[in-house]
Order: sequence, then C-alpha cells, then structure tokens
Amino acid sequence: MPEPVSVLFVCLGNICRSTMAEGIFRHLAQQPQYKGRIGNIDSCGTGDPPDSRTMETLEANGITDYDHEARRFRTTDFEKFDYIFAMDRSNLSDLQRQQRGNPDTKAKVMLFGEWSGREGKAEVVNDPYYGGKDGFDKAFEQCSRFSRNFLKEVVGE
Repeated sequence: MPEPVSVLFVCLGNICRSTMAEGIFRHLAQQPQYKGRIGNIDSCGTGDPPDSRTMETLEANGITDYDHEARRFRTTDFEKFDYIFAMDRSNLSDLQRQQRGNPDTKAKVMLFGEWSGREGKAEVVNDPYYGGKDGFDKAFEQCSRFSRNFLKEVVGE
C-alpha cells in the first residue's frame, strides 16, 4: 500500500476558507475507502480562531465532529506535508516565495482550485469573511468539490 497522503490547507487568516477545506476534507477522508490512505490533515494562516459562520456552515452540512485551532504557517510544513493547497493566488504567491528559500522540499504547492474538475480552469476560493451566508455556502461547495476530486484522482477509491 502506498504511503498515506498528507494535506495542508492555507489561507490568509485560517478562520474561513482553509478551516472550511480542512473540515470537509477530514469528513470525507473518514470514508472507508480512504482508511489508511490519508495521513496528516491540517490548515493554517495568520492564526485567528475560526469564523463562527464557517463552523455554522459546516454544521448545517452535517460536519459536526470537527474541532479547529488556528495556527500560522511554518516553513517546516514544506517537509511535513505532501500537498499544500492555497485558497487564492495571493496565498499561493506567498507560499511559493517561502518555498524558493527551501528548494528541496517534498510538498507540492498549488491552488486547491486546481482540483475544480474543470479542465484547465483553476478556481480560487474567494474570502467570504466580509460577505453574507452565500459566500460561505459557495466556499463550502467549492471545497467539497475540490476535496472529492483530489481524493478520487490522487488517493483513489
């Protein structure tokens, strides 16, 4: 059996998007076909607690067993994780700049939206912080779709 895949989700504040992605991914990774195939799952950013609307959106969609404590990105994450998913292009640029100082790292750094399922159409997960519930619902839909596509293609069923 191949080594378990480890995944890190990164956004600016670690209170909305990366938190949402981690919660969804953890939930999906519990399915029997992924047993023993997923390693460490985490999220990070600047280190604020999760936005209450993120937690409400997860709970409204049946994800009630997720507990989150925000943390800041560390350069050691480049060695700890196989995949580091940025929520938008600004996050991606920040990560790539830090990775240039650590060129021999194992992590594949990319937009999470590369797993959109739309050939050649990477999507960004827009920050829902300043908007209403619909922004959180859109982030949930995207993170769910990206997670399912990644799991199906990289981890297999």
